[in-house]
Amino acid sequence: MAEAQRDELHAFAVRTPEKPAIIFPQSGFVESFASLDASANRLAQALIGRGLEAGAMIAVLLENRPEIFTIAWAARRAGLYYAMLNTHLKPPEFAYLIADSDARLLITSRALLAEVPGEIRRRLAVVVVDGEAGEGEVSLAELVAPFAPAALPSLPIGREFLYSSGTSGRPKGVRFPLLAADQRGVTQPGEKLLDHTLRFGPASVYLSPAPLYHAAPHVYSLHSLARGVSVVALDKFDPESALSAIARHRVTHSQWVPTMFIRMLALPEAVRTPYDLASHQRAVHAAAPCPIHVKEKMIAWWGPILVEYYAGSERIGTTLIESAEWLRHKGSVGRAIYGTIHILDEDGRDLPPGEVGGIWFEGTGGFAYHKDPEKTAASYNARGFASYGDLGWLDEEGYLYLSDRRSDLILSGGSNVYPAETESVLLEHPLIADAGVVGLPDPDLGEVVLAVVQPVAAPDRLGLTPEAVIAFCRERMANLKCPRAVVFVEKLPRTPTGKLLRRELKERFRSEMAPAAGS
Repeated sequence: MAEAQRDELHAFAVRTPEKPAIIFPQSGFVESFASLDASANRLAQALIGRGLEAGAMIAVLLENRPEIFTIAWAARRAGLYYAMLNTHLKPPEFAYLIADSDARLLITSRALLAEVPGEIRRRLAVVVVDGEAGEGEVSLAELVAPFAPAALPSLPIGREFLYSSGTSGRPKGVRFPLLAADQRGVTQPGEKLLDHTLRFGPASVYLSPAPLYHAAPHVYSLHSLARGVSVVALDKFDPESALSAIARHRVTHSQWVPTMFIRMLALPEAVRTPYDLASHQRAVHAAAPCPIHVKEKMIAWWGPILVEYYAGSERIGTTLIESAEWLRHKGSVGRAIYGTIHILDEDGRDLPPGEVGGIWFEGTGGFAYHKDPEKTAASYNARGFASYGDLGWLDEEGYLYLSDRRSDLILSGGSNVYPAETESVLLEHPLIADAGVVGLPDPDLGEVVLAVVQPVAAPDRLGLTPEAVIAFCRERMANLKCPRAVVFVEKLPRTPTGKLLRRELKERFRSEMAPAAGS
């Protein structure tokens, strides 16, 4: 085969051609390494044939479906950036991301194309992966029809272009340079970190239950394929379907967010205990703080196989912690495996163990936010350290504990209140399914704590009152950290990957609740 195709996927297509590369158990779709390799080759030829030169951008707006893997490998071979877009956004948000990314071609589904504003559809080439193409569009089948697997030109290695979750403002694109063609098959530093985290073996099978547009599920799934590991992907997360997938496909490795743990733990014992999870060896989780009591229950259920990390799309630092370590340092996200951690005060001075400050990493690679030099510059300090914008502290052994994002900190009566700490206590309540905490303006204290609570059922049926929630908290933590006001909602706003959209709570409740909170 052509030199440009001698990447990791092609190597396993030759070595294990009939082995399943991707499995979608909810729809029954299975594709082998040989088939995926051929499909990616044909699409790479088609993209090059459309005049997309190395370094050009395409946008991908798709539900969890098999074509995502074909597109990703095709873009890598064609030397293209591909922007993975959040499928849960609204038309104006899609318009912003597609324009911001400088995409020249959009690959999407018929259902999601309806959410893209007409002016965007008319401005760039559109490829639909299902159904018939409309006016000015082309179907994926039509696009690749003229091509058979053949030699490709030697091009730089394309890569994903991922947007941050946008939990504290508009999403930011993170762009890294393309690697030269001669780096194909050469293990890069980021891949070494993934190898260290996942520790695949010859019989490994990886489960991805999360949306594939999100950074970690996407990158981990591609890395699994690059190591010859079958990827089991859910169309959509469902707690019982996830357990069924582990049992049916003898999954060894998986990746989760804490809300998934909470939903699986909420299944009745009679539902979850029949599933045989004996094959499961490493369950990786991140993306949001995991309440201590939730992780304790998961370790008790699955055994000491949970692996937690702290990182970000910017890739400026990583920590890792195994279950046995975590049980000795409950609440920690581990010690650094990439970069050196510094906890700094507002003036950039190092803080001693136990004191909360900004989390900064030294000695890692640089990054840039796409079209936003000011935000890029704000992520670095005068010493050249980089930060994700989070607050935390180190213990005497160098284990990192997260507090909150700097922008979410509540300043009450001159003291710092960290929402995640209050949320963790709220989630210990047996009648509370989910909770979010924000600060409310207060004329006396500056800010006070508001708890937005999602009960397990209607609060009047449960006999759950705001006063009872406040009393529960006051039994467990200092009054300053406890809610002054509690509101009940049917569902909290979270991204599909479990991150709380705290800004939505602030926008909705600050004006509504401020008078009540200060009364």
